[in-house]
Amino acid sequence: MADSKSAPRPLKPSTMMMGHGYDPALSEGSLKPPIFLTSTFAFENAAAGKRHFEGITGKRPGGADGLVYSRFNGPNQEILEDRLSIWDGAEDALCFSSGMTAICVLMLTYCSAGDVIIHSGPLYAATEGFVAKTLAKFGVSYIDFPAGASSEELDDVIARARAQAADQGGKLAMIYLESPGNPTNALVDIEAVSAARDAALGTDHACPIAIDNTFLGPLWQRPLDHGADIVVYSLTKYVGGHSDLVAGSVAGAKKWIDPVRMLRNTMGGIADPNTAWMLLRSLETVELRMSRAGENAARVCAFLKGHPKIERLGYLGMIDDARQQDIYDRHCTGAGSTFSVFIRGGEAECFRFLDALRIAKLAVSLGGTETLASHPASMTHLSVPDPRKVSLGISDNLVRISIGIEDADDLIADFEQALDAV
Repeated sequence: MADSKSAPRPLKPSTMMMGHGYDPALSEGSLKPPIFLTSTFAFENAAAGKRHFEGITGKRPGGADGLVYSRFNGPNQEILEDRLSIWDGAEDALCFSSGMTAICVLMLTYCSAGDVIIHSGPLYAATEGFVAKTLAKFGVSYIDFPAGASSEELDDVIARARAQAADQGGKLAMIYLESPGNPTNALVDIEAVSAARDAALGTDHACPIAIDNTFLGPLWQRPLDHGADIVVYSLTKYVGGHSDLVAGSVAGAKKWIDPVRMLRNTMGGIADPNTAWMLLRSLETVELRMSRAGENAARVCAFLKGHPKIERLGYLGMIDDARQQDIYDRHCTGAGSTFSVFIRGGEAECFRFLDALRIAKLAVSLGGTETLASHPASMTHLSVPDPRKVSLGISDNLVRISIGIEDADDLIADFEQALDAV
């Protein structure tokens, strides 16, 4: 038996981002991967071409060998997918042209007419709209539950979903989570969802648990470690992190990812080579950027917490609810840098605050190097029906803030003067 002391030291993800999956010798010694701007790839001989298409069409086990066409994959995308897998401890990953492309292709892969999706609430408004409006046109229905649902509530919603699916001649196709929820930061107990699913369906089933981990990933939460099967990202946010690209991804075990790959091969929607190359650059600094942003957010929230014009904060570093704190302690390694601020008053007071900001930018999105602020009720979640906004806690006095990597004292001063205008 080899001496354990002589075994190679396992490398941390931040170290592996500097070269994993790339051999400079294959690209004229270039230290960084070139951008491979090509639509098609040459086979060395006809037999190699046949073997590739046998794999890609399923006539031969094992999948595709090599590269054939850039709708399917390319060198930049393959390196990116390899590195994305590392952060979540996933067996495989796929990149897409946007987070919503990733979500739509994922759901279309697993849902058929008569099926039911269970999802947590709140969700990103475009995700919720895709489920409620687009999938509905194809005979797919849904049942939702609040992010903080108990084990008993989860058992009930799964039972109702299975009964509904049986009535429609379908199945329970997917449990889709978003944790923390956008924009309230409400946490879902992933372990409880997984336990409820397995108790109802057994361990041999075809109903994956997918989770949008954009708010905390890849640094502050690893959902695959807690019972999720597929982790979803808008790479536009923290992973890209510079507000200069749009992309998305899914990751998980190959048995869950391979069917998604097949539909992506058909529909397209893969990230382009230039975007994949930019994401490789961003992954080299994602831990540094997220750490700095998280530290800034903690300082900003410490200032906001006692401010007389702030009603309360939806910040994971200051949780009041014992059950939410328990979920946080089990699932999360950091509070993140995106949070909600409830300003005393309503839309008018929020607008005065937003219009008075000088450093923070009034814009949607999150996870960039710069601080952003927005008013979800009148912007990103405007399409959500008013009664549902009320039930989800998306009120007129909620402002969503994503803290960047600026100087924390400058940000605090900016928020202080903006609150003076309220």
